[in-house]
Amino acid sequence: MKVVILGCGRSGASLALQLAAMNHQVTVIEKSPESLRRLGKTYPCRIVLGNGLDLDTLEKADIKDCNAFFAMTRGDNTNLMAAQIVQRNFRIERVAVKVADPLRAEAYRKLGLFTINAAALLAGMCRDWLLGEEFKPIDHYNVDGVEVEL
Repeated sequence: MKVVILGCGRSGASLALQLAAMNHQVTVIEKSPESLRRLGKTYPCRIVLGNGLDLDTLEKADIKDCNAFFAMTRGDNTNLMAAQIVQRNFRIERVAVKVADPLRAEAYRKLGLFTINAAALLAGMCRDWLLGEEFKPIDHYNVDGVEVEL
């Protein structure tokens, strides 16, 4: 598969390395050359330096030929905007968005985006581990996270 990942933080770099190890064609879009160190000394994937919200940058990453796009920056708004640009402008069907805020994650799901909320996923898996239950599909955890408003 051809995959484009926006963001080379811990999550984005880890995903890129895992997919590249499985012989998928991975392109990482990153603004900060410093962040690329997470990929090791010899990058196992293609790198495009730039802003993932910029159409020219997305085109340099061959977005129109990819099978999936992952928005993995630390900014929820950036991830949402990039995902919508990719869905609408390039008609990419498999788009995943990393979302820190559980309330935003729910709103983004209503827009038809596959969202991953790390806090809800981690909490749900820890709960199931503690109770000796089988781990469930990711969608179970994504909607299970509830945050209390103060």
